[in-house]
Amino acid sequence: MRWDNISSPSEFILLGLSSRPEDQKPLFVLFVTIYLVTLMGNLIIILAIYSDIHLQTPMYFFLKSLSFVDICYTTVIIPKMLINFLSEAKTILYSECMTQTYFCLSFGNVDSYVLGAMAIDRYVAICKPFHYITIMSYKCCVLLLIISLTIPFLHSLLHVHLLNQLTFCASNIIHHFFCELKAMLKLSCSSTYVNEIVIKTEGLSVVMAPFMCIIISYLRILTTVLKIPSTAGKYKAFSTCGSHLTVVSLFYGSISYVYLQPLNSYTVKDRIATVIYTMLTSMLNPFIYSLRNKDLKQGLGKLIGRIKSQ
Repeated sequence: MRWDNISSPSEFILLGLSSRPEDQKPLFVLFVTIYLVTLMGNLIIILAIYSDIHLQTPMYFFLKSLSFVDICYTTVIIPKMLINFLSEAKTILYSECMTQTYFCLSFGNVDSYVLGAMAIDRYVAICKPFHYITIMSYKCCVLLLIISLTIPFLHSLLHVHLLNQLTFCASNIIHHFFCELKAMLKLSCSSTYVNEIVIKTEGLSVVMAPFMCIIISYLRILTTVLKIPSTAGKYKAFSTCGSHLTVVSLFYGSISYVYLQPLNSYTVKDRIATVIYTMLTSMLNPFIYSLRNKDLKQGLGKLIGRIKSQ
């Protein structure tokens, strides 16, 4: 669909992962499965941490927060995808599109900031173990969580405001499965120079802040661990970081692939990479943490035991 001289279209068309009719039902089954597994996995993690007094520590406070954010993140994207898989129109209202862009940016960045807070927690636990309880107090954890929410939501507000100032008069077909910022910018027939500059300056600084926090924390952790004389001691110290490093690698690897490319080179491969950091990471987080964490396994066992006894 094309039109002229319309600055604010009433709706957009989400092209999705595939436009072939025969792909729609298999994709629906795949993503409804991903969504249900994500919801169940993260809800179980939250309930296990909430119900076990031994898991009321800073590390699990942030893990619980990460699980909640992952539920919100996927809920902003997948339900609309599922509707479009079964619909011929595949439309989304302009206002809904802008709202989806805002919350996708917000929750995606909250994810990265919570991962940054978890890196700080691991740094203090390994490098300053005798001061851990004092430094990582409940007040400090809540403050880190507030920062992790405030900065991303203000950051997203700026980008959506700039996006809303653009003129969309070339096409209303979004070559993506949700109203992703870069895909939206490609539709504008007005200059996106300011938007791209803000993405490369403010956007990059906001995204890189937690990433640099993670890098610095793990460099300090590595320095401390290498000073431990025994191999068993080194393994024990690093074992508490394995799950976190796996999640960070998945999340930042895929998001870097998408956003560190020029706007005009955006292709279907980027859509697939987007699935990883918006959905697969959220789905895999509970498994990554529960399979590699003895305390969380015990907490899950207690929760399952309580459910069976009722």
